[in-house]
Amino acid sequence: MRAAVVHSFNAPPRFGTFPTPIPSGEHEVLVDVLAAGLHPRVRSAANGSHYTSDGTLPLVPGIDAVGRTAQGELLYFAAPDTALGTMAEHAVVDRRRAITLPAGTDPAAVAAAMNPGMSSWVALRRRVSLPPGGSVLVMGATGNAGQLAVQIAKHLGAARVIGAGRDPLRLDLLKSLGADEVVRLSDPDPDPGSGSGSGSGSGSGSDSHDVAERLARAAADVDVVIDYLWGRPTEQAMPALLTARSDRSKALAWVQIGSMAGQDLALPSYLLRAANLNIMGSGQGSLTTAGIIAELPSLAAEIASGALAVDPLPMPLDQVEQAWNAPTAPGQRLVLTPSRR
Repeated sequence: MRAAVVHSFNAPPRFGTFPTPIPSGEHEVLVDVLAAGLHPRVRSAANGSHYTSDGTLPLVPGIDAVGRTAQGELLYFAAPDTALGTMAEHAVVDRRRAITLPAGTDPAAVAAAMNPGMSSWVALRRRVSLPPGGSVLVMGATGNAGQLAVQIAKHLGAARVIGAGRDPLRLDLLKSLGADEVVRLSDPDPDPGSGSGSGSGSGSGSDSHDVAERLARAAADVDVVIDYLWGRPTEQAMPALLTARSDRSKALAWVQIGSMAGQDLALPSYLLRAANLNIMGSGQGSLTTAGIIAELPSLAAEIASGALAVDPLPMPLDQVEQAWNAPTAPGQRLVLTPSRR
């Protein structure tokens, strides 16, 4: 079959051929792949930096996709962490890791939005209880996942959503997506390798103080923080929010999802004593695969209905090398389209 193939962790995938997979288990079925999203998680697997990488080459990248069975059933599915990903004409689907999509669903829209959208959707449905009329701060709201998190928080009942990020153009876009307020996280020394548009550097002392003040004014009394950044921005935000909180005994759920700005942070111990701060993560391990899959039909329905704004940028599979480093507009996500059937 034709596929995107990674031959070296130091180069983009190339369009080529790969052995067609064969279903072997009772729950497995072969599908024609219609659309596969080019997510940051896909890139990290393709360059060997993801923690699940075992160094196997060659490999087909791709962690999820929309595919069609021989009977015409449209499926969204998540692939296991193997060398046989979804950016190919065909893929083997484990039905236990798949959901059926409604007829008429746009495969590109689902492929673009399910992976970034499920992080906040699952967090707000499975990891925390968002009170009716509650408020949410999204750290890293200018990335694709963060932009969807703003919409999803509103959709799930948040009365007020604050988006914090770095890119001023993307911050302006957040207002049209439902953000009640936005906070710019200054970054005088951006990391050119981050690629997300949502991180923040350390900055000067005065700059850090300004960011902390802006966060405190906008989001001191939120109920939930969805954090895609970690690192220095979170070091600024935690004490700023907690010390400015009108009632420090009111629970603040801080949900760690991504680490685009750093893997670690310094957490002063007094913050855990002086306020009701609950830090948790959301992802594989903190939730079962079955628990995550159970949430996907409702998210897919919202994407298919147009309730969540999605902007896929489809490109043919044979253009994978160009797609790998192609620029995208704010809110866009690249989607490779291996099959037209």
